[in-house]
Amino acid sequence: MHRLAQIGVGRMGGVHLANAVANPRLDLAFVVDPRPDAGAIAEAAGARLASLDEVLADPSVTGLIVASSTDAHLGHALAGLAAGKAVFCEKPLDLDLGTLKGAEADFAKAPDRLFVGFNRRFDPHFRALKTRLEAGEIGALESLQIVNHDPAAPPAHFIPTSGGLFKDFTIHDFDMARWLLPEPPTEVFAWASCLVDPAIAEAGDVDTARVLLRDAKGRLCVISNTRRSGCGYDQRIEAFGAAGMLAAGNPLPDTVQAWTEAGARAAPLYPGFMTRYAQAYRAEMDHFADVLDGAAAPETGYDASLAALALAEAAALSARSGEPVTL
Repeated sequence: MHRLAQIGVGRMGGVHLANAVANPRLDLAFVVDPRPDAGAIAEAAGARLASLDEVLADPSVTGLIVASSTDAHLGHALAGLAAGKAVFCEKPLDLDLGTLKGAEADFAKAPDRLFVGFNRRFDPHFRALKTRLEAGEIGALESLQIVNHDPAAPPAHFIPTSGGLFKDFTIHDFDMARWLLPEPPTEVFAWASCLVDPAIAEAGDVDTARVLLRDAKGRLCVISNTRRSGCGYDQRIEAFGAAGMLAAGNPLPDTVQAWTEAGARAAPLYPGFMTRYAQAYRAEMDHFADVLDGAAAPETGYDASLAALALAEAAALSARSGEPVTL
C-alpha cells in the first residue's frame, strides 16, 4: 500500500478523503488542516493530524493529496514535488496564467509525479464517448457541443475567491474540449451575461455564457454554461462527425418511469457534482494509485492545467471585449 497525506479536508477534500480511505491500494496516514474539526475528521478516517513540515519530511509518505484552498494549490503541489512525493492536486493548479507559466521549470523536474484532478475525463460515459469517437464510429469529428449547467447559483461570497465563471466552472469544459478535439483550439469567442443572480454581477462576475472554440482545421466546439438550470445538474456532450453523432446524456439515479394519464414521470437529474461524478472521483483516485504503482503516467498534469487556464483567460478577455481572441 502507498502511504499518503492529505492537505485540506473541506468540501472537495472530503470527497478525496473518502475515496482515498476506500481504495485498497492506498493508506491515508496523515491529514494537514488548521480547521478546528480536522483532528476529528482525521481520526474518523483512521489518520493522524500532522503539520505540513512533518509530512514533507516523512520518507514513508510517498503520495500527497492537495485539496487546500485554491490559492494554496500551487505552493502545496510544488512543496510536495520538491520533497519527492507524487502529488494529486485538486483543480485548478493556479488561477493566474502568468504565475503558472512562471512555475514551468519547477514542474518540468517531476513531469511524471503530478496529477491534477480534471475529474470529468474519468466519467465512464464521457470516456466511452471518446473511445468510440477515436474508433471512427462517426467518421471524422467536425464539431462538439458541451453542456455544463449547475442546478443553482453559489452564494455571492464564493465568487471573489473562485476565479470567476470561466476559471472555476468552464475550465472543466475547456479541458474536455481539448481532450476530445483532435487539435487544440486556436481561437476563442465568448458572450457572457448575468441572468441568474444580480449579486454575482455585483461581485464582478457573470453566471451565463456561450463559448465558441475553433481549431486550426476549422472544427468547432460550443460550450453552454449557466449557474441555474432549473432542472438539476445538466451535463451532456454531443460529438458530430461525417457519418453521424455520438451523444453522452444525463445519467439518472434510476431508470424507473411512471406512466399515467398525466404523462410520464421519471427520476430527476442528479442534484449536484458530488453525486453526478461520484464514479469519476473514485476513478481518478484509482488512477493516482496507478501513478504511485508506476503503472501509468498522470493523465492530466501541468500541461493540461496550463492549456485550460489559457482558454479560460482568453474567454474572459473575449467576453469583455466582444472580439474573438487568437491563441
